[in-house]
Amino acid sequence: MGKATKEHLSRLLSSHLNNIHETLQVFCHTPAASLEKVSWDEVIQMGEQVSKQATVAGVLWTGDAPDVKELEENMGVYFNMLQGFLLHTHGSTVGAGPTLCSSVHASAQQIVNCSFSLMKEAVSSYGSRNKDSKLSIPHLAGTVWDACNALKKTPTTNYTAIGRAITQVAVSVKDVLREMKELKPGSADQADEMHDEAAADVENEPDNHDNSSDCDLGNDLSLDEMKIAQLAIDVVSDTLIVLKELIRFISSLLKQLNSNNSSHPIDSLERLLKISQGIGVQVDELGASLYPPQEVSALKTAAEKISVGINEMKVEVSIFIGPSEGFLQACEGLDNSVRMLESKLSSSTPDTTDLQSKMHNVAISM
Repeated sequence: MGKATKEHLSRLLSSHLNNIHETLQVFCHTPAASLEKVSWDEVIQMGEQVSKQATVAGVLWTGDAPDVKELEENMGVYFNMLQGFLLHTHGSTVGAGPTLCSSVHASAQQIVNCSFSLMKEAVSSYGSRNKDSKLSIPHLAGTVWDACNALKKTPTTNYTAIGRAITQVAVSVKDVLREMKELKPGSADQADEMHDEAAADVENEPDNHDNSSDCDLGNDLSLDEMKIAQLAIDVVSDTLIVLKELIRFISSLLKQLNSNNSSHPIDSLERLLKISQGIGVQVDELGASLYPPQEVSALKTAAEKISVGINEMKVEVSIFIGPSEGFLQACEGLDNSVRMLESKLSSSTPDTTDLQSKMHNVAISM
């Protein structure tokens, strides 16, 4: 009897899970602009109902000899609430751009994932005498509560969502800057010393490949390479300033929206984010190319792309009324830093790849 009941509950759960999966398909489509937008407060309220029902489920499914009809009803109510929550969430994205939609959907998906885990564990543990399995249900109910509570921190405007995404780029750039500042010049005899130490390690520990340390990586730059590194550090530092000013500018647009109900082109905001992310990729490339032997050609390419990105960013910002003076000054500072780096790279010794290529061509001509 117990086995048959558990199989029945499993089939019922599968049916509910399939219904939720079908409901999630609405997230693949942008709601029509003509639809009435659901307020985010309503979404939060629906989330709170899901959270309360999860708590009820946690108590009910861990009780002694729970009534099967009650379990069925609990499961039905829970998934009906979850479905209603998803439909409300989708309705809240009327007029939302891709970045805001992505943030909203991610929050909703987290609640779905936690709910699935809770109900699967509940059904799986039905009739079990395993105490650990029973104890896991309240914990999983708690994860649903946490996910629902996190809705209060989900961005509710395109400006906030894009501002947070650009902030993530800025955090990444700051990490690269910190690593770049750890680069140090090496001594004149350091190359010979490193060669001797490496030879000794190979002789003494031929089978050990895990004793190499990365702590000294980047500590053997020549003076010329250190000059390039310092100029690259200036570029990345100024890039961080530009991103901070851009975030401040977008925040000012949100204040304008709140004060006079004006709106701004969402496509331009999305392009600003895309440009920022592209610049972030080039900053990563700068940082990676500074380690010896420095890749001059890669550094040049990254610097050029950052310069192009800044110009594109200024064009997008000019679409809005009253671009920030601080932002424009930051862009000018970054332009100067990039030009100085490019000038230094143009006068520096070709990197190893270029030199090997030229030597190969000489060998062929001979």
